[in-house]
Amino acid sequence: MKTLKISLLALALGLMSFSVISKDAVTTTEASPKASITWKTESLDLGEIPQGKPVTISFEFVNTGKESVVIKDAHASCGCTGTEYPKETIGSGKSATIKATFNAASKGVFSKTVTVTTTADAAPKVLTFKGTVI
Repeated sequence: MKTLKISLLALALGLMSFSVISKDAVTTTEASPKASITWKTESLDLGEIPQGKPVTISFEFVNTGKESVVIKDAHASCGCTGTEYPKETIGSGKSATIKATFNAASKGVFSKTVTVTTTADAAPKVLTFKGTVI
């Protein structure tokens, strides 16, 4: 009898943990279909670069959508790379540049990324550059 009461209590608590969410209550953060960015290049091979001498890499893009775009953030994968990006809105048809300045402390092959978050895409865009420090 005690086992039956415990089982019924567990069943009741289990059923109360389920909830129904209406389809209207669910919201998503999707990018506007009217905002769009086209990148000139998403990956660059810098070849050989000198050790200890900063190199600036430019990733150009065009707002090919009908609405203005804002770059929310651009951050590098490591502390050896600084980033610059436009803080103002980029109007339809306008172009802009994300800059990454890489300062190689050690020799060898490298591959770095810059992650860019915009109002045009729900998912961040990952830009890459690679090369060899001599």
